[in-house]
Amino acid sequence: MTNPSQLFLLADHIKLSLLERERAISLDLEPNSQDGEISWSLESLRESIEGLEAEQTRLANSHDSAGAAALKDQLTPLQAQYKDLSTQFYGADGEPSTNNTTQASKSATPDLKQPIPQHPPSKSVRFMDSSAAAAAVQDEIDEEDERNRSNLFRPYRDEPSPRPDQSNLDNQQIYDHHAQTMRDQDDQLDRLGESIGRQHQLSIQIGDELDGHVQLLDGMDGDVERHQTRLDGARRRIDRIRRKAGENWSMMTIIGLIIILVILIVILK
Repeated sequence: MTNPSQLFLLADHIKLSLLERERAISLDLEPNSQDGEISWSLESLRESIEGLEAEQTRLANSHDSAGAAALKDQLTPLQAQYKDLSTQFYGADGEPSTNNTTQASKSATPDLKQPIPQHPPSKSVRFMDSSAAAAAVQDEIDEEDERNRSNLFRPYRDEPSPRPDQSNLDNQQIYDHHAQTMRDQDDQLDRLGESIGRQHQLSIQIGDELDGHVQLLDGMDGDVERHQTRLDGARRRIDRIRRKAGENWSMMTIIGLIIILVILIVILK
């Protein structure tokens, strides 16, 4: 059984697609590329709602009043949304309507100018005087300026990719097209996952190398500390030797002076 939350998401997707279609019509773009996708989505929503209605009937017949009531609470807004979306797309005559969406877009965006028709009426060639010809040329220049100004307000698209026209496809062909698109996306995601996995392995190798460098630096720090300890010990020993040498030098100087004094006493006697 289809999850009702998925149907709410599908209804929101259809609503966004209809808004894009209205926007395209208001900007004098071609909305037919989305009609097939919207039609297929509406058909899928209708079939899913019918499946939920059958499930509600089964629950009611099996005396599961709580489940049937809960499912009915979710079915009511879904049915209302489907009716609203179908009316927006098909209109009253059962065909995709462009007039309703155009009027809705005009009421939603009153500042937009009237879209320029894609197929202007053909002009008949006739003789006219110089003033009439100048007026016609000026009118054409004004129309060209108007088209250029209207093009300035069209939405910018960075390298837009045209969508395939699905208006002439049946539901099975549209389903096959979407299935192929999903398979292509799955393949792209698989390749992306493999690339991410390789980058993860490279990151692990780089981390191992960094750990090795950290260990080398720690070893160098230990060696430097040991050498510094040895240098400090040698400096202390040199200081002790220097102090002892200074003390011994004073003693030797005193002994030398005593010897010289004794020699002088002996000589003077």
